[in-house]
Amino acid sequence: MSDLEKILQDNSFTSQLIDALPCGVLIINEDGKIVAFNNVIEHIFGINNAEVIGEGFGKALCCINSYEDKVECESTNECEDCGVRKLALMALFSNQKKRRRISLQVNVNRHIKDVTFLICASPLKFRNNRLGILTIEDITNLKSILPPRSEEGFRGIVGNDEKMKALCGTLKQISQTDAPVLIQGESGTGKELVALAVHKESRRAQSRFVTVNCGALPQGLLESELFGHVKGAFTGALYDRKGRFELADSGTIFLDEVAELSPEMQVKFLRVLQDGSFERVGATRPQRVNVRVISATNVSLEKAVAQGKFRKDLYYRLCVMPVTIPPLRERRADIELLAKHFLKEFGEASYHTRVKLSPETLSIFQTHDWPGNCRELQNVIQYALVKCQGDEIEPEHLPATIFANENYGFVRHHRPSKLSEELVIEALQKAGGNKRRAAEFLGVSRSTLYRFFDKQEENSKSH
Repeated sequence: MSDLEKILQDNSFTSQLIDALPCGVLIINEDGKIVAFNNVIEHIFGINNAEVIGEGFGKALCCINSYEDKVECESTNECEDCGVRKLALMALFSNQKKRRRISLQVNVNRHIKDVTFLICASPLKFRNNRLGILTIEDITNLKSILPPRSEEGFRGIVGNDEKMKALCGTLKQISQTDAPVLIQGESGTGKELVALAVHKESRRAQSRFVTVNCGALPQGLLESELFGHVKGAFTGALYDRKGRFELADSGTIFLDEVAELSPEMQVKFLRVLQDGSFERVGATRPQRVNVRVISATNVSLEKAVAQGKFRKDLYYRLCVMPVTIPPLRERRADIELLAKHFLKEFGEASYHTRVKLSPETLSIFQTHDWPGNCRELQNVIQYALVKCQGDEIEPEHLPATIFANENYGFVRHHRPSKLSEELVIEALQKAGGNKRRAAEFLGVSRSTLYRFFDKQEENSKSH
């Protein structure tokens, strides 16, 4: 055990100090081995000391290369190109702080997907040891990327609206088959969460759930990412590499934004869907996998087929089990439930566990059309938690975009620094005398407006 490890274990103040930091903290030695980490890393990635102390840093970050075939971190060919490794070495040997956004393929609870970290690597000298501190600075955003741990509702799907109850009933039924599923819905409705629920409910739940964003990957690299490649297949192919379909063997692969597939890739997908066979880029022998395919899109594939942008035969192979997620504006009974769910989730992450939503705020939520659906509601809650300094989120803590709704008849750009009689009268006229609506127009809480009235009344009595 290193001196630093002894200090962290023996000195409760030091360990509590790094645990109190709102970002993920990982301390490594010059060999890239983990010396210590804080509870944020432990919570997000579901690891503990016995599993990763003394292992390569890839274990703590759940890098897929650290788990594939149970090899050690930095022992595979892919590790030579690891962005985290390069950043840490640059910081250690230049003795300077380095910061960079780095993409990794991670494996959390058998959920494999691409994530992007904002990592800062800082050198640290402790006695005769040269160490590095890796901090992950966008941990709140990371929480929304990784698979949900909450089992509230059906497999993490929160909703009491009749449409959502019917959807969950359908998901339970289709989970018992291996047929391809096509999930359709507007952006932000939770298509990946629905796909994950199908996987968790199926007999493949103990196998991997691999996600692929077909729109985010360049078309020139998509084939290699999906099907893998052999050494020498193209410039930069320095080693054999497995594709996403191989990683998902016996499990589920989730193809998000499937409408973005090029015509060439659509042809290759037909073969995989038909008999589970494909060829790695540069290979001559086909391989076979047993994978359930779940795809998703926020556009109408039927229209894409009619316009000649999507193959009809591929559409019918993908759309064996169609699922449509209703937008949030059509399930208003769930808005308050979801808002409180997100408030609890983000409140725990930012230590704002006592914050509540005011009745005025909930009223605004019910009126808003939520064009960004559940994702927009998540963002609004995160924003409000930052702005709110008390124990209750008021309308003044919400972003201006919420007030751009045509039902309010105005756009609030800035909260007035000080209420004036002229502003209040104008707001009351717009609200037809309704004080609650007038407070919303002014961008203040109803209690603030009432205090203004009380002060005006006191001033009039004094005169």
